[in-house]
Amino acid sequence: MAETELERAEKRYAQAKARLQALKNQEATRQRKLDTRRKVILGGALMDLAERDSNAAAMLDRLIRNLPREQDRKAFVGWSLPGASPEQEEQSDG
Repeated sequence: MAETELERAEKRYAQAKARLQALKNQEATRQRKLDTRRKVILGGALMDLAERDSNAAAMLDRLIRNLPREQDRKAFVGWSLPGASPEQEEQSDG
């Protein structure tokens, strides 16, 4: 049974649609990776700044204490800024 022109066109359409979806998926993955990279860079920059600036350290402490998800807050249990003063550590404990 020979393939009709309509069947060939439908097959090409399905292949093109699959290629388009694959490209969309690749772009979405690229955007997620870029977003994650930006967050890591900004987080590192904030941590570096907080080591040198008490206002930034206080803001970082406040951000951590106000994280809405308990599992996110748990990631910071026992963590303190390198070089944090004992007063800052006591304030963040309680």
